[in-house]
Amino acid sequence: MKYDILVIGAGPAGLCFARDMAKTGLCIGVIEKQPESVLADPPYDGREIALTHLSRKIMQELGIWDLIPDEHISGIKAAKVLNGRSPYALSFDHHEANEDALGFMISNHRIRKAAYESLKNFKNVHLLTKSEVLKVETDNEKGQIILEDGKCLESRLVIAADSRFSASRRMMGVPVSMLDFGRTCIVCTMHVESPHHYTAYECFHFDRTLAVLPLNNSQASIVITLGSEESAKVIGMSKHAFSADIERRTDNRFGKMNLTSKLFPYPLVATFAKRFCAERFALVGDAAVGMHPVTAHGFNLGLRGAHTLASEIRSALSAGCDFSSQKTLESYNRKHRRVSTPLYHGTNGIVRLYTRNSPVAKLARRALLRLGNNIKPAKRLILNQLTETKAA
Repeated sequence: MKYDILVIGAGPAGLCFARDMAKTGLCIGVIEKQPESVLADPPYDGREIALTHLSRKIMQELGIWDLIPDEHISGIKAAKVLNGRSPYALSFDHHEANEDALGFMISNHRIRKAAYESLKNFKNVHLLTKSEVLKVETDNEKGQIILEDGKCLESRLVIAADSRFSASRRMMGVPVSMLDFGRTCIVCTMHVESPHHYTAYECFHFDRTLAVLPLNNSQASIVITLGSEESAKVIGMSKHAFSADIERRTDNRFGKMNLTSKLFPYPLVATFAKRFCAERFALVGDAAVGMHPVTAHGFNLGLRGAHTLASEIRSALSAGCDFSSQKTLESYNRKHRRVSTPLYHGTNGIVRLYTRNSPVAKLARRALLRLGNNIKPAKRLILNQLTETKAA
């Protein structure tokens, strides 16, 4: 069967890109290993996504935001970054950004569900579920995908949106820089006794990083990053022991804390493709850049990249040009690399600094927090990166 665009992967980035393209009238196929029932009602996976103002704007334009009930959207009013046991914090408030919130918290599974629902009324978007990609190849005329069941699909453009460990990226010979931190991220939700006042906390302890992110109904998303060798011990803790440990590590700031979900572990591996396109082939989402979660840019960057590519394709269509040409794809590659390169390397630099325990690293950590608070241009730059209000 022939398509204009084939998207490999029906995660948030793949579905949002398909929705961004839906009104063009192009024939779009989205290939996904999971059954459609899972796309329609994804299970909770522990991940609560911190969304920027730019992401909200894009999702509103795509009709995705309005499909998420208000009670499942939590605003972040303030944020504090703490270093070890020091009471000093780098602080941000929504008033500094002249917005009603610094950002917004939404569960990953609710974003996926809304993105799927947004495609229901588009007859030109076809979901090819329970389909495993066996081979991907392109030439100067078309892209071709061979499925595990032997079916051969053709399209003018192939989009890889199949995770940071993208098999289709590897099939196309696109090299990637990979950084395995040797650490694991454990996420869950907890009920807090004392009000969190919709303040997000990022606590850099010397053995691990702990983020407490505000959710509605006295809930909080807990994100722990620690050495992978320690993760099994934490996963094996009783609910009481785990809750007591988090209470201690947050200096009892939230009073009594109770675990309200299971613990979900994710290995921390960052990836950055050497290029985001090849002949009639492009990468979006984590397949292009897989971020460390400490700065919460993963989904936001993926959504922004998918929107940038969709905009380039629409511009080519409006000009009567080949939307899958190398010129179009290279324009996307340049624009997305310009945004993603400093974010990727800057985030990795922060992770390295805040996971080292040398005297020099400890001194630098303290100095950076104070510089961020007291030098207004630096603080404004950090705030703009966190909220993406200037890009919205």
